[in-house]
Amino acid sequence: PGKGVHVVTVNEYLARRDAVWMGQIYHFLGLRVACLVPNGAFLYDPEWKISQEDREELDADRDAKGSFLVHHEYLRPVSRREAYRADVVYGTNHEFGFDYLRDNLAHTIDAQVQRGHFYAIVDEVDSILIDEARTPLIISAPDKESSSFYKTFARVVAKLVPERDYLVDEKLRSVSITPEGIAKVERMVGIQNLYAPENMQLVHYLEESLKARALFRRDRDYVVKDGEVIIVDEFTGRLLRGRRYSGGLHQAIEAKEGVKIQEESRTLAKISIQNYFRLYQKLAGMTGTAQTSAEEFYKVYGLEVVSIPTNKPLIRRDLPDVIYKTFDAKLRAITEDVARRHRKGQPVLVGTVSIEKNEIVSSYFRRAGIPHEVLNAKNNEREGAIIAQAGKLGAVTVATNMAGRGVDIILGGNPPDPHEAEKVRALGGLHVIGTERHEARRIDDQLRGRAGRQGDPGSSQFFLSLEDDLLRIFGGDKVKRMMETLRIPEDQPIELGIVSRAVAQAQAKVEGANFDLRKHLLEYDDVLNKQRMAVYQERQKILQASQGTPLAEFLSHICMRYLEKMAREFFGPHGGELDEAQFSRLEKVFREAGIVTPTAPFPRFSEATSSREGLLAALRDLLKKRSEEIASFPALASRLLSLLDLLWMHHLEALEALSESVRLRAYGQKDPLVEYKREAHLLYQEFWLKFQEWVFYNIFRISFDNAATQPSHPAPRVATVAGGDKGKIGRNEPCPCGSGKKYKKCHGRSV
Repeated sequence: PGKGVHVVTVNEYLARRDAVWMGQIYHFLGLRVACLVPNGAFLYDPEWKISQEDREELDADRDAKGSFLVHHEYLRPVSRREAYRADVVYGTNHEFGFDYLRDNLAHTIDAQVQRGHFYAIVDEVDSILIDEARTPLIISAPDKESSSFYKTFARVVAKLVPERDYLVDEKLRSVSITPEGIAKVERMVGIQNLYAPENMQLVHYLEESLKARALFRRDRDYVVKDGEVIIVDEFTGRLLRGRRYSGGLHQAIEAKEGVKIQEESRTLAKISIQNYFRLYQKLAGMTGTAQTSAEEFYKVYGLEVVSIPTNKPLIRRDLPDVIYKTFDAKLRAITEDVARRHRKGQPVLVGTVSIEKNEIVSSYFRRAGIPHEVLNAKNNEREGAIIAQAGKLGAVTVATNMAGRGVDIILGGNPPDPHEAEKVRALGGLHVIGTERHEARRIDDQLRGRAGRQGDPGSSQFFLSLEDDLLRIFGGDKVKRMMETLRIPEDQPIELGIVSRAVAQAQAKVEGANFDLRKHLLEYDDVLNKQRMAVYQERQKILQASQGTPLAEFLSHICMRYLEKMAREFFGPHGGELDEAQFSRLEKVFREAGIVTPTAPFPRFSEATSSREGLLAALRDLLKKRSEEIASFPALASRLLSLLDLLWMHHLEALEALSESVRLRAYGQKDPLVEYKREAHLLYQEFWLKFQEWVFYNIFRISFDNAATQPSHPAPRVATVAGGDKGKIGRNEPCPCGSGKKYKKCHGRSV
């Protein structure tokens, strides 16, 4: 088989649809096609379920409806590993990214599913590589039961008054409590000083509960479904099942909504979207709105943007924005416009920025008696059927961003009806209404692009109000003053150039801020990425050498690196010789570490072994011999991997804490990024030193005790070397036996 191509789509529905729709062509050419979905995978196989007599009928149905309907009869469930062996694999960026991280947590080669990163073709490339690049991909595991304080503080913040007890900055998406608010919280919780050192954990609960209360809104940022808080993707309007906010925020939202609070979690692995897609040897993509982000594509991914002319001339009419004073006046105007067009029979698509606004618009239409379809993340299972008929005569569709990108609305409905399509064209084609501007111009352009496709007639118009989030938060003081001084009637549109300019400036301002945010994330993740690649390479070596000679070489290499450190402590920086007492102490260290055995004795004290070079040569031979002896120990690779994963998890937490604290150093005239790079390097050196130290002091003893039919997890002893307690294990550090527990709760109990 070839090396394979990953075709990255914006959602699971398109991955399934394209695997079936395009699968027939690739199958005819002798290529295997697969698609990835959450918790599953499918291979295109027209023969596994379809009988010979049904094949022609189903094939004709697919040709007619394949652009919007997924024919599951062609998809055979397979393992993820088998899916990745196909020549063409469809899936979302999350599926590919999380599989990469899971592969680097696997304990056997067979558990790894991906087979390399050769070529990726990204559909809607600006959405995936730019819009979604603000949020890294993180795999976490449940750590401990969530605290009851989340419920307590959810009740406390519900009684606080905005602007008096706490201040909200929507532009920076931050919230801060005032002195009055602090006093009120202290009275309600019953403590003297909220910011006393012993109450710092309570401050964390308060801050997360305030964020959940003031910044995160139901049916905009998340939905509550089946007793669970599910995040809504702000760019695509889709539900992100299985994904959670980090740092206790998700638990605070669960407490606010009164649903079951899930366990808190710890990060096991993370990678940014940018660094995941940089893994591919070749990367390409397509979108209708890349030109405005050409600079970022080149700087981050090294990709040139090429504009390709449309297949047929664009004849869509983009009408000027209509701006109203209030939100209510705007919605009344939209309702009147839609009612007028609906009476004519012209199909209308109304785009909203959130589920909440989607349902508000729908309620206005119901009161006006306008029949319409509603499409949002709550009824996404009907997405294909709703979109298929959105171009029919008289159709009115109210949709979130789910219909704003990657969907093809056929005039006259789907399957196409030429007679009805001609009627719709005569009425002006599909009319698209935007109910407010998005933060990025590209998303507005994508919504407009649903009309006037392939040379069809069409039109678009945005209805705005001075109360829209974009203008209210980013519009500046001029717009605020205008809201206070304008005395024109609510139902009269405002036709002022200053407002149109304010909209354009606000969008440019937000796009600039988001670009800086992505750049900042990437600068910090680039530091982590170098370390991650090195650790994952070492991890892969352990997996590939799961038994036999290569694992013995890896083990002896790790131990010899730690031996070099011990030699510097015993001999000092300038070499020299050991006396008999120092030699005995070193022998004791090797005995306690389980390296010295009856068949592998410690070298005798002599003139040759008292010198640095002579002793190191003898000890290297000893370590090599012992490594070869235990290399066939069945659980050795698993122990090494567990230890490496545990230390890596601690390292990620240390880097996360460092990235948050290092910003304060800007006040001391120091560049936070330079400081982060310097300290991250020191933490990385410490990470490997801990790994080498724990392997040296424990791995031989575990296997040695097993051979002597001792308990499989012996208590690690404290080994001392010249210069202090170098082998001591902290009580709160992970136990080196690989159990995943803290040392004090595992083998440290008996020490």
